[in-house]
Amino acid sequence: MSQRTLSPRPLSAAAFAPFGDVLSVLDAAPKPINYGNTMRYDTGAALSLDAQKGRPGISIFRATPLPTPIKITLMERHPLSSQAFFPLSEHPFLVVVAPKGDLDPANIFAFIAAPDQGVNYHPGVWHHYLLALDGVSDFLVVDRLGSQNSKTENCDEVTLTSPLMVEVPQ
Repeated sequence: MSQRTLSPRPLSAAAFAPFGDVLSVLDAAPKPINYGNTMRYDTGAALSLDAQKGRPGISIFRATPLPTPIKITLMERHPLSSQAFFPLSEHPFLVVVAPKGDLDPANIFAFIAAPDQGVNYHPGVWHHYLLALDGVSDFLVVDRLGSQNSKTENCDEVTLTSPLMVEVPQ
């Protein structure tokens, strides 16, 4: 089998809808709060974190860019919960996803998220771990902390039989 190369496209709410939610002020109507001194943007993203005694957790992840082209050798999913990532740095990042169900490498897609866009993966959606671009990047992460904070409790990983390459535009 020949190696497949993915060309990421810009992240949009419509294109990403089968996998989760795009978190962006551009996709939400502003609501004034705090006597008009603050604008609130409700993204419509639905968190799912409490299955099997899970509880919400807020973390900061620091991701280091990989060499390009980026080689995709594994995918992961969280069957019990959603997982939201929002960049705290001024760098874009790469999002690699596949639909829920059995992982089909032919249905893996790549998106470039702008520095002002985050993603919320729905439960069971296959995705690659964080892929920073253009520099070390911090992310605010909202996800499920399990009863014993065990990775194996809510994380399935699959190694691809044939790696995928992602050509990131410069």
